[in-house]
Amino acid sequence: MNISNNNTTTREVGTDSTISPGTSKSDSYKNSSSSKSNEGVCDVNDKLQNMSTEDDSNNVSVCANCGKEGEDVNNICNKCKQVTYCNATCKKKHRHKHKKDCEEHLRLAAQRAAELHDEELFKQPPPKEDCPLCFLQLPSLIKGCRYQSCCGKVICCGCVHAPVYDDQGNEVNIKKCAFCRVPTPASDEEAMERMKKRFEVDDAYAVYRIGCCYREGMHGHPQDHNKALELYHRAAELGYSEAYCNIGYAYNNGQGVEMDKKKAKHYYELAAIGGNVSARYNLGGIKARVGNWDRALKHYMIAVRSGDAESLDRIKRFYTNGYATKNDYMKALQAYQAYLGEIKSVQRDKAAAADEDYSYY
Repeated sequence: MNISNNNTTTREVGTDSTISPGTSKSDSYKNSSSSKSNEGVCDVNDKLQNMSTEDDSNNVSVCANCGKEGEDVNNICNKCKQVTYCNATCKKKHRHKHKKDCEEHLRLAAQRAAELHDEELFKQPPPKEDCPLCFLQLPSLIKGCRYQSCCGKVICCGCVHAPVYDDQGNEVNIKKCAFCRVPTPASDEEAMERMKKRFEVDDAYAVYRIGCCYREGMHGHPQDHNKALELYHRAAELGYSEAYCNIGYAYNNGQGVEMDKKKAKHYYELAAIGGNVSARYNLGGIKARVGNWDRALKHYMIAVRSGDAESLDRIKRFYTNGYATKNDYMKALQAYQAYLGEIKSVQRDKAAAADEDYSYY
C-alpha cells in the first residue's frame, strides 16, 4: 500500500471567469505584444552602460561634481550606484543636475530586469525525467506516477501495476516495489514510517509530502499550516521546486499566512519556472482575470506542452471567444498530441484501464 499522491498540488478555481461569449480583442493587440516585449533590449543595455560618469579606461574614480580624481572619491549615489563624489557636500550640490540621469537609469534598470524576468518565466521548462524502469517520460499528471518510500524512486503507473517476476521468470505473488523489490507497505502507517525515514535523510519529496500531511491534518499529523509552509520551503530548498506551488496557494488563500496576492504570484512563478503545470495554469488564470490575454495564452501554451489538459481546454475557450487565433489552438492541439506520443505506452494504458487511480493523461 502506498500513500496516495493525489491532490498534492493545488489549482485555483475559476481562473478565467472573466471570459464571456461574444467579446474579443483586436488582432493588432494580439500580434503586437510579443514584438513589443523584446523591443529596444539592446538600446537599454547600451544606455545603462553609457550613463556612468566613472572613467572606466583607467579605473580612476572622478567626482561628478568637482572633477576631483583619486581613490578617496568613493561616495556613491545611493540610488543608481553609477556616479561617485569626493564627499557628501559635492553629492548634495550635484543632486539637482544628477536627478534626471539617476531616475532614467533606475527606469532602464527596472525595464531590463523585467525583460530578463520574462525571458526566464516564459522559457519552456525541460520535460519530466524518465521512469527508471521503462525509460519513458513520466506523465505530468500526478496520478500517472508513484513515489516509492522504500527507495525514493518515482515510477510510472504502468511499471507499478505490472507484475513482478523472480529470477526464474515466475510471477511473484507478494506485491513488491518494481524498482528495489522490497515488499510494498501493508498499511498507510507502514508507508508513513518509511516516508519519515526518507524525511530524515532530507529526501525533498518526502519533506514535501510530510508538509502536505500537516496541511491536511492526516496520517497522524495535526493540521498545522505554519508547519506545512516551513516544510514546503525546506523541500523547495532541497530541489523540489513544485513545493513553491503550495506556498503560492497558501498566500493566495491565507492558509497559515496573511493573504498576499503578490507573494502568491511570486511563488507560482518559481514553481512554474521549475516545471509545475498547476502553478503555470494558475498564472494563466491570474492574467486572464485582468484581461491580459496574451500573457495568459503564453502560460497556458507552456502548460499544454508539458501535458496539461486543463490548459488545453482554456486555450480552446480562448479561441471560441476570440482571445486566441485558430493557429494558436492548432499549435496547442499539436503540442498536446506530441506530449502524449512521449508518455503513452501499452502497459500504462493497461494500468489506467485496471484502476482509474492510474489515469495518466
